[in-house]
Amino acid sequence: MGAVIGKESAAEPPFRILLDRTSTPVAYEIRKYGERFAAETAYTDASTNSPFRALARYIGVFGAAENDGAQPMAMTAPVVLQNKKRITTDSTAFDGIADGEHQKIMKFMLPAEYDTLTKIPTPSNSAVSITKLPPSVGAVHRYSGKANDVGNRVLAKALGDALVEDGVSGITEDYVMNNFEYWGYNPPFTLPWFRRNEVWVELSQEQVDELTNKHLPLSETNE
Repeated sequence: MGAVIGKESAAEPPFRILLDRTSTPVAYEIRKYGERFAAETAYTDASTNSPFRALARYIGVFGAAENDGAQPMAMTAPVVLQNKKRITTDSTAFDGIADGEHQKIMKFMLPAEYDTLTKIPTPSNSAVSITKLPPSVGAVHRYSGKANDVGNRVLAKALGDALVEDGVSGITEDYVMNNFEYWGYNPPFTLPWFRRNEVWVELSQEQVDELTNKHLPLSETNE
């Protein structure tokens, strides 16, 4: 019942909130994450095989884990969806409605105890790979309801516009549309209004410094 009403029980990577802009028209946080590891698989809009099922089998959701040693692993959050690059040459694909395909990546974040590659079991499925995510900092907009590709792209653009309005230099629509990620935290049967969805745009430390210098009290920027 807890999963249906949005109770979050899955562990997620620790982070530090550097700036809270939740009082703005497009609310967002600036978060800083440390190094993490993830299992991932690539797919396209036209893929017939479910990327979620491939990753779920790797950690043992549907039976014996499909990895070296059949080692079961806990489900964590968020599940990450990333538009890796545009396959089409049609620039109108940026709005998410045109016919052009996008190569995508789905990631499962691995539990914190898997903190080196040597501890992580090798996937049995060659379509699943393990990646190390370096420390990163970025802007996150949180929302509830059902998530879809078109809606996420609209929200990512709005987040990018908010960052520009707040004084971040170097943020372009092309950068946001080609680099944002969707983060989902709930099982698929969770009621829409209890869902936690997020769009993430990675920033450089220099861009974060611009924001904190402008929007944090002097006492906090000196801490």
